[in-house]
Order: sequence, then C-alpha cells, then structure tokens
Amino acid sequence: MRMEVFERILDQVQKTAHTMQFYFQGEPLLNKQLPEMIARAHQAGLYTIVSTNAQALNRSMAEALVKSGLSRIIVSIDGFSEESYVAYRVGGSLHRALEGLQHLHEAKVQNGSSIRIELQVLRLRTNEHEWQWIKKHYKKLGATHLVFKTAQLYDFEHGHPLIPTNERYSRYKKIANGTYVHKKHLPLALQPCFRLWSGCVITTTGDVLPCCYDKDHHYSLGNITTLSLADIFHSKRANALRHRVLHAIAPLPEMCKNCDR
Repeated sequence: MRMEVFERILDQVQKTAHTMQFYFQGEPLLNKQLPEMIARAHQAGLYTIVSTNAQALNRSMAEALVKSGLSRIIVSIDGFSEESYVAYRVGGSLHRALEGLQHLHEAKVQNGSSIRIELQVLRLRTNEHEWQWIKKHYKKLGATHLVFKTAQLYDFEHGHPLIPTNERYSRYKKIANGTYVHKKHLPLALQPCFRLWSGCVITTTGDVLPCCYDKDHHYSLGNITTLSLADIFHSKRANALRHRVLHAIAPLPEMCKNCDR
C-alpha cells in the first residue's frame, strides 16, 4: 500500500477506530514501510496488530517493529519439526521462523517493550503429536502468549489429510453419509455475525471489503481512493449485504460458508 493511501485511511479512522490490523492475505513484512505505518497509527492512539509467518523477520525488522510501538504480533508456526512444519507451510523454513521469534524476544527485552508476542498454532493432524510439547515450551521459544486455532480448509467435504484425528479440534465433522460439514452449518440467522458492523478490510489497492473472509474480493464495497470510508461503510451496497446476512437471505455470501465465528 502506498503511504499516501495509508495516510488517507488513518486520517479518516483515527478518531473513531480502536484497532488497526496490518495484515490480510499475504505477508505484511514484505512492505518495507510497515514499521513507519505502525508508528503513525500508534502515535494516533490505535492498538496495532501484525500477523506474520516470520520468514522475513530478521533482526533489523524485529527491532523496527518493536520500536514502532506495535501492540501485538502474531507469529504463525504450524509445526515444530521440519516435517510437520512444511506439511502446511510449504516452502517455508522452521529454523527461520524460530529465529525470527527469538529476534522479537531479544528486541522486546532490549527496548523494555510491552509488545505481546503471540505464537499461533493451527491444530492439524500433522502437528497434533506436538501440542503438549509446545504448551510447555512456547515461552522458551520467545513468545509471551500461545494461541491454538482451528484450521480453515478448502475441499473438506470428502475429508482432508490435515483434519485432526480428534474432531473436537476441527471446524469440520463427519456425518452419517461419510462426508464432512462445517460444525457451524446452522442457518446463518441463528449465528449472530458482528464482522459486517464492527470493521472492514482495506486492501493494498484501496478496495474496501466487508470481512476478512472475503479473500477473493467478491464483495468489494468501494475504493478508499475515490470515496470516503464513511460513505463506503454506510453505503446502500454495504447495508444491503448486512441485511442479507442478518436475515439469512439466500443465496448466502460464499465468504460466510467457511467462517468460524
């Protein structure tokens, strides 16, 4: 995202927003201006969050993020052997991710920072034998907090090799005919959704999306470079989508079908 687009967003939200998340689809640390953007949001009084796979989290980036005033960083590591790690993080390096976590810890200590370093682990069949180990050792790896999360999978209807053995830790369950369904496949009207009212996603090109589950930009509400965020957020298009979701009017938005709310 260009700095001028970011400044336009910050100028419009700083008086009303509480939190600014610097991630969507992709790796935020590839944006070399990220620490400066976070610093500006921090100075405006916003709680700031970044989520990263830590592949680009070298010592200098860790130092810059901590010094920016970043409130919370989520480091996603989904396996603690090379085999279990690459089962999900294809092409990634466990060593590099763990090294990045250590860089963060060192920068936090050296700068007397209160940053929350959150190790996030997806519950997968490929790492389920490691869950108890990571519960005992996450602080030694450099994290301050540990969060387990169920995995969002595609093409799960006929099973998936990453679905945990114990369905308690999965978003999906096997039904009588042998196929899998999302556990929260109740009618949408019975599952209150807050996302469309509490915030939005703004892409690097300025498109405003209603929810982080709109990963393919199917429900763009407008563009921040041509309209104000307030006009987009309260537009007829946005309110029509909220009405559709609130009253479960078919067909339901595709982004709602794999949601874990």
